[in-house]
Amino acid sequence: MLRDGDDLERRIEKLGRINAALIERLDHYDKSRGSAWSLFQAALALEKEVAARNRDLERALADLSQKNHELAAARMAAEEANRSKTRFLRAASHDLLQPLSAARLFLSTLATMQLGTEETDLVKRLGNAFESVEELIRAVLDISRLDSQRIEFHRKPVSLNALFDRLRDEFEAQAAARDLHLRFARSSLAVDSDPVFLRRIAQNLVSNAIKYTESGGVLVGARRRGGQAWLEVHDTGIGIAPEDRDQVFAEFHRLEQDRRGEPGMGLGLSIVKRACAKLGHPVTLDSTPGRGSVFRVGLEVVARSSPARRSARANLPDRDGLRGLSVLVVEDNASMRHGYTGLLRDSWGLKTLVVDGTEAARQALTVAEGPPDLILADYHLAGRDTGLQTIRQLRKLTGVRIPAIVVTAHRNAAMIRNCARHDIRVLDKPIRAEELREALLRLVARPVARTETAQMGDCQ
Repeated sequence: MLRDGDDLERRIEKLGRINAALIERLDHYDKSRGSAWSLFQAALALEKEVAARNRDLERALADLSQKNHELAAARMAAEEANRSKTRFLRAASHDLLQPLSAARLFLSTLATMQLGTEETDLVKRLGNAFESVEELIRAVLDISRLDSQRIEFHRKPVSLNALFDRLRDEFEAQAAARDLHLRFARSSLAVDSDPVFLRRIAQNLVSNAIKYTESGGVLVGARRRGGQAWLEVHDTGIGIAPEDRDQVFAEFHRLEQDRRGEPGMGLGLSIVKRACAKLGHPVTLDSTPGRGSVFRVGLEVVARSSPARRSARANLPDRDGLRGLSVLVVEDNASMRHGYTGLLRDSWGLKTLVVDGTEAARQALTVAEGPPDLILADYHLAGRDTGLQTIRQLRKLTGVRIPAIVVTAHRNAAMIRNCARHDIRVLDKPIRAEELREALLRLVARPVARTETAQMGDCQ
């Protein structure tokens, strides 16, 4: 019995050790299992968080895509609105400039008649009123063109002497009427720019200088500094205070001391700034209140031009040199046709034949004794007809490169290049009588050449 009891105790002891080992192993397993489980649970929680953030990100991207789509649609609508505005301004300006141009021609004819003192003064006042309207329309058109993303410049070397000659002829009478001395310093430089817009820049600067100078004068010249020529316009006018110098380039801004009944809407310097920014010409201003101002435009020098005569008018025929010449006028607007007839035939003595388009011009030429001495054509005619097309067809038909002028309210670089390619002068509406007379006299002074049919091609 004793032995059996010992064996049982040993078995119990052995089972106890085994049980203790199993419990220890189980505790170790539980501890290991607990750590892995925690990691597993943490991984599950992180995965759920990542999934939630991904869903948030997807929603944000979808919202961003929608916003981008809406922004693109809004931009397209804004661009279309801008194009529509430009088209409207072009169409409206053409409709405005047509009767304005006709009125200008009638007024020019009236000015040549024998009038009393009161009537002469009235004609002068009407002319000034028309000048103000023309200035505003031209300014609005210039700003519209400069704001357009599709504007095209035609850069080439521009002779400063030639530019100064044109400015002198344009502003000499205006300065004299205000008892101001207008002087241009000769320059042998040629600069890189668009000749049309450079002239508009210079016109606005000189016009402003004359307008706001009560006594003294205006000096226009160019100063070379390295590879640049600085076109400078000096005046002895009212000057601009330092705090106002940035504002003078803003639209419709006129300084308080400027408001003395002078015409203008405060757009000239805004056009200067916009055009210079587009062309890459820096603009600076120095001014002393009460003593005057100096506006400078930086231009890249490309060459030295040949010395020019003081005024291109010196080689023009006499003012009556148009009398007896024949001119074919191509114009589809009835008022303009009457205006041209009164000025060209009744006032200047030209033999005038007026038609409304290319086909009518061709028919008129078949019964005429010969080709006209001059052609004056509106660019935009009825339908798809153009004055350029008329001129090219008549030149081809006669075999003579008839001197010609195109008149337009919608000047653009492509049209200017096309006209220049065919040696056709371009004048802007509303057309000024003296500018038209000078342009016709210049054409008369040049020899008329035979055309080369091979160069004519199809009309554009």
